[in-house]
Amino acid sequence: MNAVRTLAAALALSAFATPVLAADWVADPAKSQIKFTGTQAGAPFTGRFARWDAKISFDPANVAAGHAEVTIETASAATGDAQKDEALPQSDWFNAPKFPQAKFEAKSFRAAGSDRYEAVGTLTIKGVTKDVVLPFTLKIAGDQAQVNGHLDIERSTYNVGEGAWAAPTFVGATVGIDIELSAKKK
Repeated sequence: MNAVRTLAAALALSAFATPVLAADWVADPAKSQIKFTGTQAGAPFTGRFARWDAKISFDPANVAAGHAEVTIETASAATGDAQKDEALPQSDWFNAPKFPQAKFEAKSFRAAGSDRYEAVGTLTIKGVTKDVVLPFTLKIAGDQAQVNGHLDIERSTYNVGEGAWAAPTFVGATVGIDIELSAKKK
């Protein structure tokens, strides 16, 4: 009889030990974008990545269980300026033939008050991986979510802009990355 009670108690406790999973979300590329901003010769410019994929698991009620992975095709970078667009996939900038993808991986999330959060993880560009924290806002309405985030990086940290472009004399050292993501709960 003691064995039956022990087994029943173990089963009851195991129900509480089951990990709580975060909700999975599917990004809508038609309503989302990943943009970048910088300066060249003192003038601001904006670009975007046309091709990317996001795998997102997040629940505001259980941020610790969340994770995300965003993979960006570096050759899809476009600014609308033919000269920049031709240069970006080349070896001095993204070197897309050798490094066809950049990746952001959120290993954990933190609540930062109200609808603000932080994605804690790594950013990999041109084979260089660095720890980053991406602050973002999240609005959820039913099964729809809207995320807006911004991260500034030093391009030289990732070897973006090598050779004659390494010094921030002509192209600014800081690049902003803006995430505007619309997603639906699976």
